[in-house]
Amino acid sequence: MSFRPDPSRYSQMKYRRTGNSGLLLPELSLGLWHNFGSDHSFSSQRAVLRRAFELGITHFDLANNYGPPYGSAEENFGKHFSKDFRNFRDELVISTKAGYDMWEGPYGNWGSRKYLLASLDQSLTRMGLDYVDIFYSHRFDPETPLEETMGALATAATSGRALYVGISNYDPTQTEKAKQILDSMGVPLLIHQPKYSMFVRTPEKGLFDTLGRLGVGSIVFSPLAQGLLTDRYLDGTTPKDSRISKAKHLTEDKITSEYLTAAKRLNEIAANRGQSLAQLAISWVLRQPAVTSCLIGASSVEQLEQNHQAIAGNPLSAVELQEIDTIAVDGLV
Repeated sequence: MSFRPDPSRYSQMKYRRTGNSGLLLPELSLGLWHNFGSDHSFSSQRAVLRRAFELGITHFDLANNYGPPYGSAEENFGKHFSKDFRNFRDELVISTKAGYDMWEGPYGNWGSRKYLLASLDQSLTRMGLDYVDIFYSHRFDPETPLEETMGALATAATSGRALYVGISNYDPTQTEKAKQILDSMGVPLLIHQPKYSMFVRTPEKGLFDTLGRLGVGSIVFSPLAQGLLTDRYLDGTTPKDSRISKAKHLTEDKITSEYLTAAKRLNEIAANRGQSLAQLAISWVLRQPAVTSCLIGASSVEQLEQNHQAIAGNPLSAVELQEIDTIAVDGLV
């Protein structure tokens, strides 16, 4: 039977305008960085994607090298799209990125025009799409003229392969220059994707102010600090199925006494609000006016539903925010 999503799905989500554009994004978007490669069950992926859409999560975020192996998340998403979502294409925002290592040789990395446009074409093929809604430069390339990188994004938009363009992991100065270049080409810079959480607060040091002034939206990744802002590690151990046990981006040395002290105090604040630590972390990210959407990952429908409940929480009070500020130190993990 074909997928028939809950008709009340749009009442399950709140949507925010992306900068000065006409595009609305859900407060929660689903990131396919983890859990959608060949190391995860296809059926569990399908269940998560279906449930996300039924919860009003209309934005699915990918990159060329998500997996493992590289490209497999896009390939799997393409299969799910063909089976379940093709009839809902105009209700979805699908994004992908290029900028990190993807294939061998000098043309499969960084920010050259050759790499970015070749990667986009490959991504479209893997996903079975005519276009993506957002195409990102995944990181600033110090060796390639920014005019070349932004020119590739502009071509992606003017050729119809992307409706909007964005950047990720650019600092405030790089962001402002990227916006100026794109403006000169008649292509708006829609959105920036930075890392942001209670333990990584770098965007507060100029980036959010810059985005607000420029009218550019933001969608933040790793709001749960790759699981450190959940209850998984509060007892000081690392479960065998945890992110630390499987991922190269998170290591056991992050479980320090300073981290445990902070996480336990934050967990107490969450409990007093009737939330889990993960829900508090999401609520905290979304309290930031410069944030358009918060990217969450999910390995199961249960985890997805628990995180989704964060948008129903009461706004954080001034007292709670002040207490969190004394605990949540930038760079703690």
